[in-house]
Amino acid sequence: MASVRLHRAAPAAGAGDTRARYRRILRFAAWNLAVTWWFELFLPRIGLARVAERTRPRRMQRFARRFHGLAVELGGLMIKVGQFLSSRLDILPPEITRELEGLQDEVPPVPFPSIRALAEEELGAPLDQVFAFVEDVPIAAASLGQAHRARLRSTDAADTGFTDVVLKVQRPGIDAIVDVDLAALRKVGGWLSRIRLVSSRANMPALVEEFAQTSFEEIDYLHEAANSERFAADFSDDGRVCVPGIAWERSTRRVLTLEDVTAIKITEAGALRAAGIDPAEVAPVFAAVMFDQMFTNGFFHADPHPGNIFVTPVRAAAGDRPWKLTFIDFGMMGEITASTRSGLRKLLIAAAARDGSGLVAAINDVGVLAPSADTVEMERAMTHLFARFGGMGFAELREVDPREFRDFAVEFGDVVRSLPFQLPENFLLIIRAMSLTSGVCSSLDERFNLWDSVEPYAARLLRDERGNIVEDVAQQALDAAATALRLPKRLDALAGRLEEGSLAVANPRLERRIARLDRSTRRSASALVFAALLIAGAIVRADDAVLGGILMAGSVVPLLHGLWAGRRGL
Repeated sequence: MASVRLHRAAPAAGAGDTRARYRRILRFAAWNLAVTWWFELFLPRIGLARVAERTRPRRMQRFARRFHGLAVELGGLMIKVGQFLSSRLDILPPEITRELEGLQDEVPPVPFPSIRALAEEELGAPLDQVFAFVEDVPIAAASLGQAHRARLRSTDAADTGFTDVVLKVQRPGIDAIVDVDLAALRKVGGWLSRIRLVSSRANMPALVEEFAQTSFEEIDYLHEAANSERFAADFSDDGRVCVPGIAWERSTRRVLTLEDVTAIKITEAGALRAAGIDPAEVAPVFAAVMFDQMFTNGFFHADPHPGNIFVTPVRAAAGDRPWKLTFIDFGMMGEITASTRSGLRKLLIAAAARDGSGLVAAINDVGVLAPSADTVEMERAMTHLFARFGGMGFAELREVDPREFRDFAVEFGDVVRSLPFQLPENFLLIIRAMSLTSGVCSSLDERFNLWDSVEPYAARLLRDERGNIVEDVAQQALDAAATALRLPKRLDALAGRLEEGSLAVANPRLERRIARLDRSTRRSASALVFAALLIAGAIVRADDAVLGGILMAGSVVPLLHGLWAGRRGL
C-alpha cells in the first residue's frame, strides 16, 4: 500500500495561521516544562521538596485544564494527545485524567457544506447521485473526521449486501494541521530527550515518530478499510465478534463508506439491561476478546474506547449468547511482533501464576528493561507484591490499610525507579489498549476482577505452550552444556583474582542508599548556608546596603554547590 505521507491535501489555513499554531503549541509546552523543572527538580535539590509535594495536585489540575482548553480550541492531534493522557490511569494522577475525560465529545463538527464539497471531490460526483440520501447532521465528530448516516442506492446495495451505511469524511485541511502538530511534537520530544530523567526511561523522538506513523495511518481511510477486513478475517469463525462491511466502490483515502452497525454502546448499562443483557456478563467476554487480539493474533484494536464498541443483540439458539461485540473505527491498530507476543504471553502466564521471577524474566523478553538491568531486587519486590496483593480485585484493594501500600512503596520504590526501563516499539499502543480495556470492564461491573479473566486465559495459553516443551527442554540442555564448558575457565579467573586481592563484591542496593544519603547531606548543608546568607543579607540590607548586598550575592555560592551536589541524583 502506498505511503500515507503522499498526496497531501492543500492546507485550509494560511502560512501565518500555521506558524501561529506551531508557536502556540511550543509556548504551552515550554512554559509547563519550565514549571515542572522548577518544582520537581530544582526545589527538591535545595531541600524544598515539601513545597513541590504540597502544590503538586493543584499544579496538575491547572495543567490539565489549560491543556483541555488548548486541545478543544486547536483540535487536530492535540485531541489525540489529550485522549492518550486521559487513558493513563496507571501513571497519571486523577487531577489530569478526570479533567481530560470526554475530550473527544467536545470537538465541534465541521459545517455540512464543507463536508459535502470534500466528499464530492473525492467521489467524483454529487452526493445525491451516489447515495439515496445523506443526513446533514453528523452522528459523530472527531478530531480528524466526522460521520454521517446515509443510504446506498439499490445497485450498490445489491453489490455490498447492505443498504444503511455510515459516511465517514475527513476534516478539510486536516493533513496540514497534522503536519504542523507533528513538527511541534518533534520539537518538544527533542527537548525532553535532553533531560536525563526522561531520556533514561524512554526514547522520546522514537515515541513521537511512532505516534506520527499512527496519525498518518488514521487519516488514510483506505488503510483503515484494509485494517477492518484483516480484523474481520481474524475473527471470521468467532461468534463473539462482529465487524462492519466496507463499500469499497464508495471509499477513497479521505472518504470511507461502511455498513451502519450502530447498536448499544458497550457502557450503556441501562440500555443493556433493557435488552435483557447483563453488563457483568459482557465484561469478561470483552476482556477475553482483547486478550486474543494481543496475545494470540498480534493485531489489535488500539482505541477500544466505549464509542468504538457496541453490544449487538442477535437471534440465538437456546443456550447460545444472544449478543455480539461489534468493533468499529480501525484507524488506530497495533501490531505485535512474534517475539514480543511470546514475551507478553509469558508475562501473562507468570502474572496468573504469581511468579515474581518469571514475571521479571518475561518483562526482560518483552524489552521493557534494558539489558544492563540488575533484576535481583525487582524479583524480590514482585514476589512480595504477589504474596500480599495478588488476586485482589479493586473492591478488595480499597479495603487494604493505606499504610501497607505506603510501606511497600518506600521499601521497593527506589529499586524499581533505579532500573533502566525503556518503551519498546508499539508499546504505547499496547498500554493504551489495556488501559481502556480495564476502564470499560470496570464500568460494566464495579466488582470486576481482572484476575478472574487473566487466570483462565493464562491457563489456556499454558496448555498451548506445552506443545513446545520438548523444544524448550532441548534449549535449556544446550544452555546448561554451554555453561558447563565455560565453568573451568571462569573458576580459574576467579581464583586468580582472589590471589591478587582484586576481587570486588558489590551490593548495589547498599551503594545506592549510601550515595543518596551523601547527596542529601551535602544538599541540606548547602541549602542551610544559602538560606542563612540570604535571610541575613535581607535583614542587614535595611541598615547597611553594601554589606547586605554582599551577603545576598554570596548566597549564590552554596546554592550552586547544592545544585552540583544533587546533579548526580537526576
